[in-house]
Amino acid sequence: MSKKKKEETKETVAEQDQVAVEETAPAACGDELADLGRALDECREEARRNHDLYLRAAADLDNFRKRAQREREDLAKFANERILREVLPVIDNLERALEHARQEAGDVRTLREGVEMTLGQFVKVLEKFGVTPVSSLGEVFDPARHEAMGQIESAEQPPNTVAQELQKGYLLHERLLRPALVMVTRAPAAPGPSDD
Repeated sequence: MSKKKKEETKETVAEQDQVAVEETAPAACGDELADLGRALDECREEARRNHDLYLRAAADLDNFRKRAQREREDLAKFANERILREVLPVIDNLERALEHARQEAGDVRTLREGVEMTLGQFVKVLEKFGVTPVSSLGEVFDPARHEAMGQIESAEQPPNTVAQELQKGYLLHERLLRPALVMVTRAPAAPGPSDD
């Protein structure tokens, strides 16, 4: 075969291949486009599902925040409900004592007894909730429990002793709720040379 004949044969084969490629290309491209279209649709569907999940999670979180806020407000509003329920009978007894005193005008003894009973009941309610009075009279002044309002000269008690309690102090589970207001003793001033 001559060289020219070989070149013509090669060109013919190349042209035939080119025609074959051009004929199969649109079919292959169409399949790829269809695959890409399906993949895009799946991605869009997944994105829509994820967006729905995000919206639901955001709504759930918002509801949780609102519920927690309501619970906190209710807790603050009704935190003292138990102690107030215990105090109400004390008020009832005070009202009964006053009503009884009004009916028996001039009889202070019955009013005093009623108030004393009510006070005892009130102290028991406070003890139930861990409130106890601070002991003061005759004790050494303790700045952690007492608040000094003044000093009194006393030869009978050592200096720095609580001689008078102006207002009771209270502890709540051993923690100071309110200090006692007290008067504290000091040593009497020594008589001067001109005090004769």
